[in-house]
Amino acid sequence: MNYLIVLFKNKERKKIINKFKTYERAVKFYNDLISKSNSVSFEVLVENALVVDYELGLLKKDNTDFDNLFIKDKMGRQVKINLDDPDYKIIKLTKYNLPEKIYSIDKKNKITFESFIKGFLPKNNIKLISRLNNKIALQNDDDIKLFSLKNEMESKRFLDTLSDFMMNQNRIDCIIVSETSKEQKKYLYELLSQKGISKQSLYRVSTTFKTRK
Repeated sequence: MNYLIVLFKNKERKKIINKFKTYERAVKFYNDLISKSNSVSFEVLVENALVVDYELGLLKKDNTDFDNLFIKDKMGRQVKINLDDPDYKIIKLTKYNLPEKIYSIDKKNKITFESFIKGFLPKNNIKLISRLNNKIALQNDDDIKLFSLKNEMESKRFLDTLSDFMMNQNRIDCIIVSETSKEQKKYLYELLSQKGISKQSLYRVSTTFKTRK
């Protein structure tokens, strides 16, 4: 194949997404993926307690010799792109947003930010959304649901993203509390423990740990 669509993670090739013979088909597929990526509201920034940076590359087969590609990272440093294949060179490289998922403790599954909005935030009543360590508590009248994120920074980022979304949509049906007081935390601990969730799990501040090399 003459063209590859490749996902890069921290400047190293993670996987080949697709292959094409013609540039026209390759670039259309590439642009469609970037367009979908740009619509992601809450993207992956952390994996195994480490910051990650995803990019989408369009590679062209080229048997001529060429220098290794270096690009500037966010700190302005020159970073080498690892292609693992000397027959291809990068002709396009764009930041790529993978949708981050949060864990629904009630349903025991992972959902995207968009699924959270559609499935748990109806517009017909007022809801209270509070941050509890690395978790998000959603109170809808007498019903309370709990969601887990990777760490405390991620739970705060989630609520910041949610707050921006609500403002952009002119929605006033949610009260969002990013900084929960000790009294509020104590109340939530008791309420959620009555629902059968162990206090030990509620006290945790992270679900991810740095991988040892």
